[in-house]
Amino acid sequence: MKRHQETVINADSIKRLCQYEDVSVRHIHEYFKDDLTYILENVNAHALLTELHSRNVLNAEIYLSIKNELGDVSFANRLLEDILRLGRNAVIGFWECLYTLPKEHLHPHLLAILDELNQKGESLVEQILLDKHGHALSPELKDIQEQHKQHLLTKTQTLVEPRPPGTTLGLQKFNINERYVNLVVFSTDQFRQRSQNELIETGAKHEECLKETRMEYISPNKLFRWSQKSQCIPHAVIVSGVPGIGKTTMMQKFVYDWVTGELYQRFAFVFFLKFRELNKKCEVSLEEMILEQCPYLENQLGSILEHPERLLFIFDGLDESIHQMDFRSSKLCTNTKDRKHFGVIAVSLVKQKLLQGCSVLITSRPTRLVSVDISAFQRITEIMGFLHSDRKIYFEHFFDKEEFSEKAFHYVQENPMLYTFCYIPSYCWIVCTVLSMCFKAQPTNNDKLMASLPKTMTQLFVIFVSNILANHSPKRDDVRSTRDLLTSVGWMAEHGVMNHIIVFDERHLRSFNVSNDSHLFSSFMLESGQPPAVDYTFLHLTFQEFFAALVHFISYDSDKLLDSLNKAKSYEDGRAEIFLRFLCGLSDNSTRSMLKSHVKYLSMQASRDVINWIQQKIAEEQRDMKELLNSFYCLYESRNNALVLKCIGSKNDTAFSFVRLNPLDCSVLSFILESRRETEELNLGSCNIQDEGLKKLVPALHTIQNLSLYRNNLTSSSCTHLASGIQNNQTMRKLDLSVNSLEGPDFCHLMTSVQTSQIEELLLRSNNLTDQSYAYLACGIRNNKTLRKLHLSGNNLEGPHLRDLMEALQTSRIEELHLQYSKLTDSSCIHLASGISNNQTLRKFDLSQNNLAGPHFTDLVTAVETSRIEELLMYEIGLTDEHAPLLVSLSNNRNLTHLDLGRNGISDNASGYIRDLIVNTSSLREIRLFSHHMSHTVRRELKNLENLRPDLNVYIE
Repeated sequence: MKRHQETVINADSIKRLCQYEDVSVRHIHEYFKDDLTYILENVNAHALLTELHSRNVLNAEIYLSIKNELGDVSFANRLLEDILRLGRNAVIGFWECLYTLPKEHLHPHLLAILDELNQKGESLVEQILLDKHGHALSPELKDIQEQHKQHLLTKTQTLVEPRPPGTTLGLQKFNINERYVNLVVFSTDQFRQRSQNELIETGAKHEECLKETRMEYISPNKLFRWSQKSQCIPHAVIVSGVPGIGKTTMMQKFVYDWVTGELYQRFAFVFFLKFRELNKKCEVSLEEMILEQCPYLENQLGSILEHPERLLFIFDGLDESIHQMDFRSSKLCTNTKDRKHFGVIAVSLVKQKLLQGCSVLITSRPTRLVSVDISAFQRITEIMGFLHSDRKIYFEHFFDKEEFSEKAFHYVQENPMLYTFCYIPSYCWIVCTVLSMCFKAQPTNNDKLMASLPKTMTQLFVIFVSNILANHSPKRDDVRSTRDLLTSVGWMAEHGVMNHIIVFDERHLRSFNVSNDSHLFSSFMLESGQPPAVDYTFLHLTFQEFFAALVHFISYDSDKLLDSLNKAKSYEDGRAEIFLRFLCGLSDNSTRSMLKSHVKYLSMQASRDVINWIQQKIAEEQRDMKELLNSFYCLYESRNNALVLKCIGSKNDTAFSFVRLNPLDCSVLSFILESRRETEELNLGSCNIQDEGLKKLVPALHTIQNLSLYRNNLTSSSCTHLASGIQNNQTMRKLDLSVNSLEGPDFCHLMTSVQTSQIEELLLRSNNLTDQSYAYLACGIRNNKTLRKLHLSGNNLEGPHLRDLMEALQTSRIEELHLQYSKLTDSSCIHLASGISNNQTLRKFDLSQNNLAGPHFTDLVTAVETSRIEELLMYEIGLTDEHAPLLVSLSNNRNLTHLDLGRNGISDNASGYIRDLIVNTSSLREIRLFSHHMSHTVRRELKNLENLRPDLNVYIE
């Protein structure tokens, strides 16, 4: 695949746009609407509106007000509509503003749009009109096209959902436009072997994608548009996604939109084929494949295939193919009548050896694509699922009443374990279904309702399955047949989990003695195809993992359970992670109890075996933090506080530094910390938890004595959460918030909580703090009687509020104050001197890497003379020989034991003063004089002063 070159932004692009007629400008603006909306949601709106205002396109103040009122998404749509309504000059002015934004505001989508304008030129409008109106067809082909569209309409206009447990309803059907919710799709480059369960890994990746606003978003109408990466209009496209994320439904909507004229009318005929159905074929020709699906095309098929550039072939579910697809093979098919293996035909279409000029769209799970040569594809994408706003829309569609949809969505949002996987549409359906059951069971008693709602994945699926079992048969005593079916299905499910099998056929059913003729079987298995070629899948992959775990409690076998646990642990691709979580979740007696009335007996020994195994596993993983985190998820599912204490109770410190933690990881960690009740040290340095992750940790902050949140991309918004956690903690002694960005309006909340805390050491290094923040900081330390060490290095301390901070220092009990590299100047020395002179507790003072040289430096030295400072660090503060006589007066401080004057401009000429300083400061134990301004002879002389006192060290090299 060609790699794209950097797009050059110049005036020619706008000139080209100006050459189009009014109607063409309108077409182009509408054509790029999805891209422009995404750009507007992610660029600096203030900068753009200011530029538009300067060009008299619109009033910036009015539109900033509209933005605050509507929010990013609605505002973007409103602005684009208004620009279009204002006419040609406004549209061109808008585009000019986009391209004249400062380079840091340019978005990859903007560069891609520019590239498409440059590359397509005059043909772009022709392409837009072709996608809108399609090709001129002969009357015969037009008639058959209408028949074909009608055929596809009947197949795609209805969305089908499984029937809810506890009802006698059949499959639920909805008009696709009423029920379909958009999925977010991003461009990707490659597929690698996964080290985590694919649902878990994609969930974490989904959160990262939502935070990374500069990724290339691919809307459906962009799949076959110009690709900046491959520098062509793609003819072969991959859409990947984890099970249940909506690949097939997205393709259904894609075909429906083509049928109804909303999308890609450049394709005169679209063929929608599924690998699962093609698995039954041995050798077949392309024409036979088409005619089996669309027999009415037989008389016109030759004419249809004469124009490959008008054809789109969609192959859904490559991961469900039982055969490998070799895109490197040279044994390809070139004739539509030749009978070949269907995989060969699909590869031949992709590689343009068959029907050159046609387009191909293939969907697959990412795991299958690891072993596939994807270089034959010009656009590679991955479905990330629902955006946060789309999840809410899904809930609104599912529940009839707004009251229920809001209650359900709020509950799930507050439960990260349930909410995280709601990026997957089918998982959303499971969550909504279970919550609707709970609402119906407890319509008025809110306390009972809250107690009945699921809090873990295991509880979610236990409630779902319990409802299936409670309503599958009028014979309430038919327990044996239920146990038999769950046992056989469970062993089949486990076989699938361990071997990456999600599609089962009659052979699998026979092998595991599964009876498929009961109402219960059809309640959690989906059937597709026609006899004898029928396939079965679980409602969702997670159902399969749940039944795989449940079988060990229904049909307990010690050896089988231990073997499964050890196998699950050994898989490096994480295929059994959720299976393990379900086993631990089911080890909890209260969670299991919901199923007992339906199956009578669930093994207690299985529970004990799982608990013993997880204890042993955690004991072995104390140094592998990623594996330990996976085990924490298992403990979270168990909801067993006593088990947490057994497993890690004696471990008083927890360090996940440099392990990236997402918000769900933080929720799990919060549960562990709360269960443990007291943690001496929690080190989350460089974990990138960000504001959302910190919010999840707040419930556990009261248990921690020493907390490090160093370099976590925290902002001012985090201060409110931190304040809440600190206010409830009277045991916290050390808080490290270094290398974040806490400057902002909420910093005051953090300082308010510090006033009444028991914190002894507070590290705020490199937080972009400015002068205004020091007014709040002054209040924080003035009333705190425990703070001993304060680190403010790497911030901008210069300003009038430094005085407030130094006044607060006078009455504080601070013993160490670090102000290294804080942009202090000579004028700051007046306030610094004031703070020191009236402080009786300060023992260590670090002023290194500030520019303190100047007339007011005298004030600072005078204050140090009478202070109780023992360690004074003035490394690289701009001192020269003229300051050396002043330094001698530091010998008047009888407490001074350590002095750092390194990297200053003191030369041989001032060496006598430095000698006097060393000799006359009787308390001095260590002095550092690293400098390239002194000769080797003078350095040796000063070094020899160590002979004066046995405990004196002079570091000068």
